[in-house]
Amino acid sequence: MDNEQYINAEQPEGDHDKNEQAKSSLVDKIQQLGQTNVPQLSTDTKIHCLTIVGQVEGHIQLPPQNKTTKYEHVIPQIVAIEQNPKIEGLLVILNTVGGDVEAGLAIAEMLASLSKPTVSIVLGGGHSIGVPIAVSCDYSFVAETATMTIHPVRLTGLVIGVPQTFEYLDKMQERVVNFVTGHSNITEEKFKELMFSKGNLTRDIGTNVVGSDAVKYGLIDEVGGVGQAIKKLNQLIEERNQGIEREQMIQ
Repeated sequence: MDNEQYINAEQPEGDHDKNEQAKSSLVDKIQQLGQTNVPQLSTDTKIHCLTIVGQVEGHIQLPPQNKTTKYEHVIPQIVAIEQNPKIEGLLVILNTVGGDVEAGLAIAEMLASLSKPTVSIVLGGGHSIGVPIAVSCDYSFVAETATMTIHPVRLTGLVIGVPQTFEYLDKMQERVVNFVTGHSNITEEKFKELMFSKGNLTRDIGTNVVGSDAVKYGLIDEVGGVGQAIKKLNQLIEERNQGIEREQMIQ
């Protein structure tokens, strides 16, 4: 009996099939991800991670080479997070250049209205409409080297030169200002000062705020990384669970 026949004789058929499946799965992982050991999330985790990356895509589809976050994909996720009893907290990670104002505000409003604890962290950048999304959560973090660009609302394409166009832009801008000031510790005066500042951005109006400055202005709660964000989220989850238990005891 040769070696191959000996191995097959010694190994039960079921185990042989399992080994073949494991090998096939490993090959798939190598081909798709370029690595042999893929980190696995625990099925009983109580925290869901939502990423807002690239450009926030609105009603107009962006070119395929653009890295985008599509609001029609994010909104159902947020609804599912609210409905899923196994998810007790949400971690929102941002590295975005901004994008569509109304799509960004829609995401921010949904995050702000969640009944479960939420924590956001800005890594790399949380620019433009990424600012309202970052401050929409219960607690916000910013990486030490991350930046947040605050600038006025602008339109692309055909702009009709009439007073009504300016009024429309002004009202849209007020929605952004009111949301940010209502969900952070920055004052309206300071936020508008940063928004209309000259000289900070080359050939543009606005301010590029770096990590610690965002905290100093009251825009973000704390400078920190993923570890601090998860620790804070676990703390908020524990406080919420204790509150629910107290209410049940009173009833």
